Amino acid sequence: MTGILAHDSTLSLPAEWLIREDATTVQYRIPDERIKAIAETLLAFESRLVWIFCTEEAKDDSFVLWYVFELAEMRRYLVLVQNTQSPVSLVNIYPAASRFERAITDGFGLQFAGSPDSRRLFLHEAYPDRFHPLRKSVKNAPITVSDSQIPFEFRSMEGTGVYQVPVGPVHAGIIEPGHFRFSVIGEDILNLEIRLGYLHRGIEKLAEGCSPEKGVRIAESVSGDESVANACCYAMAVEEIFSVQVPSRAVYLRALLLELERSWSLLSDLAGMVTDVAFSTAASRFLILRETLQRVCERLTGSRFLKGVIGIGGITHDIPDDLLMEVTDMVMKVRVDLEGLLSWVLSVPSVIDRFSTTGVVREPLIDPLALSGPVARASGRALDVRSDHPYGLYKTHPIPPVTRMTGDVLGRFALKGDEVLASLAYISELVTQIPAGRVQAEYKACDGYALAAVESPRGRNLCYVRICDGSIDRFALSTASFCNWMALEHAVLGNIVPDFPVINKSMNLSYAGTDL
Repeated sequence: MTGILAHDSTLSLPAEWLIREDATTVQYRIPDERIKAIAETLLAFESRLVWIFCTEEAKDDSFVLWYVFELAEMRRYLVLVQNTQSPVSLVNIYPAASRFERAITDGFGLQFAGSPDSRRLFLHEAYPDRFHPLRKSVKNAPITVSDSQIPFEFRSMEGTGVYQVPVGPVHAGIIEPGHFRFSVIGEDILNLEIRLGYLHRGIEKLAEGCSPEKGVRIAESVSGDESVANACCYAMAVEEIFSVQVPSRAVYLRALLLELERSWSLLSDLAGMVTDVAFSTAASRFLILRETLQRVCERLTGSRFLKGVIGIGGITHDIPDDLLMEVTDMVMKVRVDLEGLLSWVLSVPSVIDRFSTTGVVREPLIDPLALSGPVARASGRALDVRSDHPYGLYKTHPIPPVTRMTGDVLGRFALKGDEVLASLAYISELVTQIPAGRVQAEYKACDGYALAAVESPRGRNLCYVRICDGSIDRFALSTASFCNWMALEHAVLGNIVPDFPVINKSMNLSYAGTDL
């Protein structure tokens, strides 16, 4: 038997099941009939199921399920690998498994025995029956719309005075599509079900057959305000496959770009929250600070959204030291201005009244729903990939997680403000320490697979890449938004419909990052 926990050998698996250990994961191949019992044991050790994804073995048309668990005592993710044609559902053990399983059913056609919810997830009514786009046999080409379209069945609540209020998928303003189905009595929300998939673009299928280098550009296009996070996550997976050592200067510059992206993304969230309580003056000032940082991004890389700068083995082009020092002054000014702005906003009684006790995400929901990022940290849990599973510069230059205990809109607002301040301080500190040298390592492509994780502005992003014959055989991605949407369904309960916009904006989850 081989122990999984460093300090406790009671949680152990047979040594012959161990198939791989690398920088990010410890992997075991599990017999088909044992997965449920092992999952129950892992639950007793307070593990979180953070991802399930599927791969197809082209040689024999078989399927492999990958269950990714996170345990507080482990620096690496525990991955259980299962070859199966007839998987069993883990929803009764880990509720977060429901959406993962539904996505696999849509993509590959695998049916999970015992699943309490077998409805489609990202394949809407127009998709034909028995169409599973992630199978190798399916070509990436236009499809024929189904003639027999069965309407999607939302969860329903019935009773005297209960009404259904549909919102979306088309919304006012320039935002992405998503459908929100409320069950209400008067204005009080009894239930919310979120349906996405309207923006599904077939990104994972698009990556099949592409070169590893092109995969970076695909990954950074998943969600505009997570460009660096997703590109880095993908690049880290490929670098693990190719055994690439990223140059020290590039490690520093990647961290700088990641924290710049986090800062301007979270400033957008702060602006959105105060906008939804009619505090437009403060919103304008937050947006001015965001604009300043995006101009810094453009000055450094040529792209306001930091596109095209991350590459396999480092970054695509160097950033001169004099330019880094020049923008540091702008970053410092933003930090000073933000401190004053946050102090002002949090002293306004009307803001506190709307934010406080609104949209509470309770701490006991974090593990069952695999929540992460500011949503989890504002509810008292210091979950942060940068500290829990350090990568890049965070291995030697950590950023302590910021937490709040209230779990409400006020907690998320204050936490995001503090996280921006922490990121800006981090940037100012590391600029003076960036070493000289190359910014991209040479590498030789080879076949293999790897899993990587990063902390995006919204939380934990996971990426799996498999390279076969020099091209991408499987690219799978799970962003923090995929799980965190479930937090929104719970946060609105007991609140009133007019508070939904500010609760939604306090999480600011990505439609595009979910609808891959």
